Amino acid sequence: MSGTVLRVQDLSVRRGGTPVLERVSFSLRSRSNTALVGPNGAGKSTLVAAVLGLLPRSSCEVEILGHPLGAEGQLPRSVRSQIAYVPQNLALQRRFPLAVAEFVGFGFDSPGPCWPWHNRQGRRLAVQRALERTRCADLGQRLLSELSGGQLKRVLLAFCVVRPRRLLVLDEAQAGLDVPSKEQFQHLLLELCGQEGWTVLQVSHDLDLVLRSCDQVLCLNRWLRCSGSPDHILSPERLSEIYGPNVVSCRHQRHG
Repeated sequence: MSGTVLRVQDLSVRRGGTPVLERVSFSLRSRSNTALVGPNGAGKSTLVAAVLGLLPRSSCEVEILGHPLGAEGQLPRSVRSQIAYVPQNLALQRRFPLAVAEFVGFGFDSPGPCWPWHNRQGRRLAVQRALERTRCADLGQRLLSELSGGQLKRVLLAFCVVRPRRLLVLDEAQAGLDVPSKEQFQHLLLELCGQEGWTVLQVSHDLDLVLRSCDQVLCLNRWLRCSGSPDHILSPERLSEIYGPNVVSCRHQRHG
C-alpha cells in the first residue's frame, strides 16, 4: 500500500518552560525504514512519545494513517490498533509472574475492529504463530522474568506481529544487547518488515547498523538538522556538525 503513513508538521515540545523540540517536520512513506539519530539529550525519545500521543505538545499537526492525532493523543481505535511500539525498556515489572504467551496475547487484544475469528481458538493460534515467526516457539510458557535480553526483544516483536500493523516505532530497541543478539534482532526485524509491510521509525545510536539497514535518516538535535538517505546524511562532515568533532565515525560501506 502506497502513501504517507506518518506526517508531522511543526512539532514542538517544552518541559518546564525549556524547549526540547522545536518545529520538527517530516513524513514517512509506506513500507519505509527510517532511523532517528542524534546525540544524547537531542529529544529523540521525546519525539517518539509526542508522536504516539504520550506527551503534550505545542500546536502542530500529526497525522497517522491519514487521521489527525488529537490534542490528548486520541486516535480512532481502528488506527491505534495498527500501531506497535517497542520500547528501550519494558514498562511492566519483569518480576511480575506473566508468561510469554499471555503477554503476546495482549497484543492480539489491542483495541480495534472485531475479527470473524476473534475468539479463544483464533487468539491461541495467532499467539502460537507469532511466537514461531519470532523464533520464540519454545518460550511460550516461560516467565518474562526468566528471559535473556535478546529473548525479551524477540518476544516484543511477537507482540507486534500477533495481529496486522502498519506502523512500528522502536525506541533504541537494541540497547543492552550484545553484538550477536543485536545482529539476530536486526535480521529478524528486517525479515518481518518485508513480510508485514511495516513502516518503521526507529531511534538508534548504532550508525553502522543504520547505514546498512535503513533507507532514510532524520538527524535531530532539538530541531531537525537534516534528513535524507544514509549514504548522504551519515558522512563524516555531517556527523561532525551534529555530534561534534569527537564523534566516532561509522563505516561508510554496505554489507551484504
